[in-house]
Amino acid sequence: MTKTNQDNASSTRAWISLLLAGAFEIGYALSVGGSEAFTVLSWSVAAIVFFLLTLYFLSVALRTIDVGIGYAVWAGIGSVGAAAFGSVLLGEQLTLAQAVWLAVIIGGVVWLKLADSAKLQEQH
Repeated sequence: MTKTNQDNASSTRAWISLLLAGAFEIGYALSVGGSEAFTVLSWSVAAIVFFLLTLYFLSVALRTIDVGIGYAVWAGIGSVGAAAFGSVLLGEQLTLAQAVWLAVIIGGVVWLKLADSAKLQEQH
């Protein structure tokens, strides 16, 4: 395997780890909400498990992805996911204006990923 292929594979694994960390962050946020200040045991245990998983996968991703970019993507996935799933699963209100601004966050996350692509890196 060439150095470029190894770098691409490493980058792909890092971004997959970051997506998993974001998904676990969504689970963590929703579980904390369901735990009612950690007074409901099942939700509290779920929150702790999701917390540990999100930290693990975030730390794996940040071995390759710059901390600022990785953290921004992770936080974006977590906040948009928590708002969307909170609306669907927990009946929380999501207004049109909130949905528009969440879409802006999604756009920013996508552009951050694109900016990290190998082709763009080679151009600079």
